[in-house]
Amino acid sequence: MLYRPSGLEHSRLGMTASAKRVRTAVARNRIRRLVRESFRQDAIRDQGLDIVVLVRDPAASAANAAISTSLAAHWDRMRRNAVAPA
Repeated sequence: MLYRPSGLEHSRLGMTASAKRVRTAVARNRIRRLVRESFRQDAIRDQGLDIVVLVRDPAASAANAAISTSLAAHWDRMRRNAVAPA
């Protein structure tokens, strides 16, 4: 994940899940749904960040619970390291 302060009051989310990394459209869409839902449920939305999620090869075969746990850890790390919006 990459992130940077956006200067806005809310965070924005972008994703890359290429066919080279995750072969089937079903798997790419499943990961995108999980990322969007995790983003909606987390307080990171109020941090004022621009966030880009880079989907890697292991995510294609990972269970939904493993992806959700990983995302929660990433959101926590971002929240701790993010600079408060001005």
